Amino acid sequence: MNIPDGFKYSKDHEWVLLKGSIARVGITDYAQDALGDVVFVQLPTVGNKVAAGSSCSEVESTKSVSDIYVPVSGIIVAVNEVLTSSPNLINSDPYGDGWIMEIEVEDIANVAELLDSNAYKQLIEG
Repeated sequence: MNIPDGFKYSKDHEWVLLKGSIARVGITDYAQDALGDVVFVQLPTVGNKVAAGSSCSEVESTKSVSDIYVPVSGIIVAVNEVLTSSPNLINSDPYGDGWIMEIEVEDIANVAELLDSNAYKQLIEG
């Protein structure tokens, strides 16, 4: 299972990569593997204010439909439009081209509260 260092992780299996006050968000390798082949992504709406822990979009796979939860509060400033025509990028490159949204973070301190790679590894290994 790929769990890169330098990212933060939520208990809901989303990852965060912080650049300044912008958090790029996607789902983890563990989550995409559990979902199976992703066939559709409902992207969140740019400009929406979102609260940590709330559902903001959905990912549909050949197995199920899963909510995507916001790991940090803020305003959605960008979405990965490429996923509308290539949702499989979530499977093939979950930490790169398969990102889902970017959030202007309300409080950077909240990012520090997320799990680091070691803590996330412990979570999924249970």
